[in-house]
Amino acid sequence: MDTILNAENLVYSYEDAPEPSLNGLTLSIPEGSRVALMGENGSGKSTFFLCCNGIFKPQKGRLAFRGVPFSYDRRSLLELRRQVGIVFQNPDVQLFSASVYEDISFGLLNLGLSETEAAERVGRVMEELEITPFRDRPVHALSGGQKKQVSLAGILVMEPALLILDEPFASLDARHKERMKQQIYRLSDSGRTVLTATHDPDFALEWADRVILLKKGRTLAQGEAAAILSSRRLLEEAGLPAPSVLPLFETLKRKGILAEHLPLPRSLAALERCLH
Repeated sequence: MDTILNAENLVYSYEDAPEPSLNGLTLSIPEGSRVALMGENGSGKSTFFLCCNGIFKPQKGRLAFRGVPFSYDRRSLLELRRQVGIVFQNPDVQLFSASVYEDISFGLLNLGLSETEAAERVGRVMEELEITPFRDRPVHALSGGQKKQVSLAGILVMEPALLILDEPFASLDARHKERMKQQIYRLSDSGRTVLTATHDPDFALEWADRVILLKKGRTLAQGEAAAILSSRRLLEEAGLPAPSVLPLFETLKRKGILAEHLPLPRSLAALERCLH
């Protein structure tokens, strides 16, 4: 499988911070993959994302998109940000226009698309995300869940090859969290490469085909989701809880009810199917 994004020995330090936020980070994102990036707060996830589309420039190391090293001139950054779209954890830092439609269409018009073509793309994405009724509403009047949807729409209209979601479930109620999950599944099912930062091991196990664990700005482990999330040693070292299915799965194997070689099922429903 081809690599869409590759990071080698990235170092990035914030001014006056006692330690680098990224401290030799090395990882790769396969094209078309579903990747969950996991780690404690302060492990470097958000800083890495800001490096991925050139908002931050690493002080050391190398980033490459589809094998081409990043360049930081204005033209190269515009193209990079068309290809690599980020939906931030806090939508308020992403929304700035007077109305929902103006906010979603801003990036397209900035690229030079005609009003007609921009309107067609915006309309299609708004229908897909079920936010057409908010078209003319001021962005400041939206709920938190609605703001997340508009932030996502503003990135999707750009048709990025790599979609990055920074804690997409943060501050969402149960209904909006479930809607966001369904949208993430639809996006990745379409063949788009999706990279998601999450603290939810159940979602990561069920959705991701690859998990990357970060600790103190470095890659602790990366590999197949079930292999990473079935390792209590790695999860403990990364400061993460185990998926809900893991304790029961371990007990069933220990009692000989399930074969020792079975990989960790992706959910409790999948574990139940193993028993039939």
